Amino acid sequence: MSTRELRAAGIEQPRLQRSYEVARRLNAEHGKTYYLATLLLPPAKRPFVHALYGFARYADEIVDNLGVTASAQQRRAALDAFAEQFRAHLGDDSPCEPVIDAMRDTMRRWSIPAEHVDAFLHSMRMDTHVSDYQTYDDLYEYVYGSAAVIGLQMVPILGGSDERAYTAATDLGIAFQLANFIRDVGEDLDRGRVYLPMSELQSHGVTREVLMRRVTTPAVKAALREQIARVRRLQASADAGIAHLSPDSRPCIEAASILYCGIVDAVEAIDYDVLNRRAAVSLRRRLAVAGRGWLRARLAGAAG
Repeated sequence: MSTRELRAAGIEQPRLQRSYEVARRLNAEHGKTYYLATLLLPPAKRPFVHALYGFARYADEIVDNLGVTASAQQRRAALDAFAEQFRAHLGDDSPCEPVIDAMRDTMRRWSIPAEHVDAFLHSMRMDTHVSDYQTYDDLYEYVYGSAAVIGLQMVPILGGSDERAYTAATDLGIAFQLANFIRDVGEDLDRGRVYLPMSELQSHGVTREVLMRRVTTPAVKAALREQIARVRRLQASADAGIAHLSPDSRPCIEAASILYCGIVDAVEAIDYDVLNRRAAVSLRRRLAVAGRGWLRARLAGAAG
């Protein structure tokens, strides 16, 4: 992370600077599209968004990539230890895991409620023992914590002006998460999970057993179309709320919306074959969206 960004954000303590850099590297390595959008923010806001992403990614890595031989119980224990460390250090300034250090500093500066982080950690814990969700309402409990609260945490940093910004953040965060679920059906099956509402899949004649055959039948395509339609409804609902962010934050969120929700366009482009292929927004598309966003950010005085 550049010294300019850290100084612009008022992050002067060397230990904190190192902690924010750890979070930035996690963002750059694991969230390339998100990282690209973050660069459209003013330098003073970027470190705090990196802190939110770095904390979330670190916890997610515990659940999904602790080790191929790790049991659900071991993953849950590791996640619980991380959560306990977070809660123990939230009210002090003692040394701790860098992603926790950056997160607690961000939470204090922007008055981010601890219950948002608790909801996130609850959803991460669900990943250690829940393998599917019968209804959308059941899935919503998970996506609220895994995605919506990330958007809610970001609103103060992005300069949200009223409740409409929080509503939009909820909808857009869930849209991002659902788009990822649609893209990752095959990968999630490898982990023993299905993140699409089973009752909605079954209404098209699709069961877990059908998905496990890895054949993109007309029924599978129809089921995915229904899920894609929800992503687009949520995106459309959120679009109006972006206007209630500060002008220098809007290019970042507009670009993120186009690129993340654009995942479902990429799914359509591979004829819905997410059981065997990974749909991806092309580099050309990402650069074109980022370029337009950079111009809008310059006009808003955001990008340096």
